[in-house]
Amino acid sequence: MMDLTDLTRAPETDPLPIFRQRDGIYATDLLGAAVAHLDFFTWLDKNPSDIATICRAFSFHQRPVDVMLTLFCAMGLVEKRAGVFHVSVLAREHLVAGSQWNLGPYFGSLKERPVCRDFVTILRTDKPANWGSYKDEREWAKAMEGEEFARGFTAAMDCRGVYLGQGLARQVDLSGSQRLLDIGGGSGIYACALVARHTHLRAAVLERAPVDAIARAKIAERGLADRVEVVTGDFFAGPLPDGFDAHLYSNVLHDWDAPTVRSLLAKSHAALPVGGRLLIHDMHLNAEKTGPLPVASYSAILMAVTEGRCYSVAELEAWLLQAGFAEVTFASTAADRSVIAARKAR
Repeated sequence: MMDLTDLTRAPETDPLPIFRQRDGIYATDLLGAAVAHLDFFTWLDKNPSDIATICRAFSFHQRPVDVMLTLFCAMGLVEKRAGVFHVSVLAREHLVAGSQWNLGPYFGSLKERPVCRDFVTILRTDKPANWGSYKDEREWAKAMEGEEFARGFTAAMDCRGVYLGQGLARQVDLSGSQRLLDIGGGSGIYACALVARHTHLRAAVLERAPVDAIARAKIAERGLADRVEVVTGDFFAGPLPDGFDAHLYSNVLHDWDAPTVRSLLAKSHAALPVGGRLLIHDMHLNAEKTGPLPVASYSAILMAVTEGRCYSVAELEAWLLQAGFAEVTFASTAADRSVIAARKAR
């Protein structure tokens, strides 16, 4: 019988196509909103513009427009030249009104899809929609305060982490670290995967109620309660716990806006000793924010249901250096994810 607690055993098959189907599920609705509701490509063809001009013209907000344009660049529908966005030949032929081959009306049948409508509202308000467009559910951050939603959401993130956590553990060098704090670590799956591979390591998961109790149960179920503890707390409230020489943000920073991300990096810098390690495990855009397409597609769902988005390697490197970190590195892990690592320099 298979040992379900073995976090060092890799599957025989690669689940990448399955991950991409789920992670990119909102991208088509964002394209549909731009075509069917906004006729965006027709406008942009006549008005090549930077982000600020696009925001003013449509009364949109910068964060969702950033996500939308990054997606369209990755799709080959928009090209960025010296900060100005232009429609590509592909979009001019097939998504601009008046073209013989315009497919705009083809998207009309999709315009009443709930997520498609949500995107128009999000572009105008910069406020997250209800999770999955469920009309009886709150936005994600508030919904996580409820026991039932928190249990279901944490289970969803835990099951993917069994695979993604191993990818992370294989790529990071924690030989010089002794105690790792997994900040906002959910079920603790990433902390568990790291200590399973790096047998000298001890870890703690920082989570607030009700997820803290869920994490304790899952860690015990995996037989790692003696090496992974749970600290109940809110990483927004006050300083981070001390006594750790490594910090991990796994699929956490993408839930929050840029000022909040910079604040969290500063908190980690304050709590870590000189030489301490910081790991950011997530889906990261390239420096130019033109892709990769799976990451840009995933950013659409983040834009819709959280206050954040996918960040680029250039953005995070700049913020890490500003916070006082150095030796910033990047490595691919698994299923379009990657890890950015840095050390506290001063």
